[in-house]
Amino acid sequence: MTTQDTAALRYPKGWFALTTVYSFTGLAILASIVFSLLLFLSIDDNPLMKWLFGGLAIIFELGKFYVWYEYGECKARRDLGGAFWSLLFYSVLAAISIGGSIGGINSATNTILSQQARHERELARFDEQIASIERQIQLNEEAARKYIEMARISSGVSGLQQANTQLRLKQDELRQERDAKPLNEQSSMLGLMSSLADGVGMSISQVQFLLVCFLSILLDAFGAYFVSLIGGENRFRRQWQRQQADVEAVAVSAEPLVVSKPAPAPALVARVRAVLESGELKCSKRKVAEALALPLEEVDRVFQHLLAEGVLGQGSNRHYHLQTN
Repeated sequence: MTTQDTAALRYPKGWFALTTVYSFTGLAILASIVFSLLLFLSIDDNPLMKWLFGGLAIIFELGKFYVWYEYGECKARRDLGGAFWSLLFYSVLAAISIGGSIGGINSATNTILSQQARHERELARFDEQIASIERQIQLNEEAARKYIEMARISSGVSGLQQANTQLRLKQDELRQERDAKPLNEQSSMLGLMSSLADGVGMSISQVQFLLVCFLSILLDAFGAYFVSLIGGENRFRRQWQRQQADVEAVAVSAEPLVVSKPAPAPALVARVRAVLESGELKCSKRKVAEALALPLEEVDRVFQHLLAEGVLGQGSNRHYHLQTN
């Protein structure tokens, strides 16, 4: 099926479809720019360098999608040389963009992992303190048993029991403080990485790297797809408009041309009128043409002129007759 056949099967997309496509394209480009900025802005802390690297990231991102659009235009024109260089240039910019997206998404996932690790360290610190107190209590109880065996209950056991009571109160305070810590809700990303790590038998760091690469490539492919969709729609719309203009031109050229007949000479009109009013001839174009040796077309123009002036009339049978005053 040719492109013209395809154009004949559908019409250009409406405002709703175009709004949706442009919105998705803009969001994909914006997300790609943001992730690239996260990487490029972290290169140098100097404000001037941040501005320069940030502008460079934006230029790379916008240039990448424009080059992909130009690749589609060259491919549609069958410009193989232009398509090759556009694709090569896009590959370089896409590699830079994917690297920036990997850095940005990896930074976000590292933040999630660091928060989770900090929360686990706090809980582990409380557990270690509680366990240390428990060990001290066990030592006191062991010493108390020795005092009992040595029959020195009054001098040693009471002090150890008081110390254990204080230690148990301290344990209860630590447990209450630990339990009062707000639960660190596991994010969806962390839950996904944990599940994948358990499923494929990899560490969370390895799963994190693979997942970040996948999301970065998917984001770039998503934006490139919608840019291609916009380019294809623009080309189709131009072709469809040209076809509509060609159809209108053919329709106009097929319309019959109406050639206005020139008005008859006034002398000829007066001559025919006089002959008809005198009654010498009937109101017949053929009789008048034979009697006056005139072409039938000329007589027809004279009769039409007299009909317009009201000298002649025309009945339902299309025959002419003189109008009576």
